[in-house]
Amino acid sequence: MQTVIRSFDSYTQAEAAVSALEKVGLPSADISIIAREHVRPERGTAGHEPVESAYVASAVEAAEAADGRLAAERSAAESETATGAGIGGVVGGGAGLLAGLGVLAIPGLGPVVAAGWLATTAVGAAAGVAAGGIVGALVGAGAESEDAELYSESVRRGGALVSVRVSEPDAPRIERILDSYGPIDPVARRAEYRSSGWTRFEADEPPPSPDENHVDRKYRHFRDEGMGKQV
Repeated sequence: MQTVIRSFDSYTQAEAAVSALEKVGLPSADISIIAREHVRPERGTAGHEPVESAYVASAVEAAEAADGRLAAERSAAESETATGAGIGGVVGGGAGLLAGLGVLAIPGLGPVVAAGWLATTAVGAAAGVAAGGIVGALVGAGAESEDAELYSESVRRGGALVSVRVSEPDAPRIERILDSYGPIDPVARRAEYRSSGWTRFEADEPPPSPDENHVDRKYRHFRDEGMGKQV
């Protein structure tokens, strides 16, 4: 088994990606999602419309409307995976991973909404069952230390993390499905964070407030919309 990890700026994107994975037969037990608690569509931020409102949710739609690329890639990836061997067969009648979301506390992230195996590992690490918190959980799942720091920081700043355990032959297909939902580019995002003085994820630092996350993500959406790409 290996782990495929993607970070999304929008909870809406991550939620849709998880639903797509379950739709093609990937067991919920092999999927995990972690996001700061306030970024869910129904939660919102005091004094603002919900963070997952039109300016966030439209990011993927705008890209699809521009050239249809993401929609075409998504359809092809899901079709390929659904017909492939070894990925899980027909989806049963269970409620799925998202129905099991719970609010947890992870150092450096504050309250998070999470479900799945990686969330369980991270909470166990925070409680002293294992070492390293969210970064340690990611490294233990197979992420490089530098990437684990970046992914943790992206959640800290209001993003949503999706992690998938999958057999090596099926990994490319799962990657194509996740990539069709517009995850961040780790290289570009790391450069962006470092340009503002960031060096590593600091679990002991208080996470940004919901208002700070809101402003940061709104700025990024409008910047990327002007550039015509996801960063």
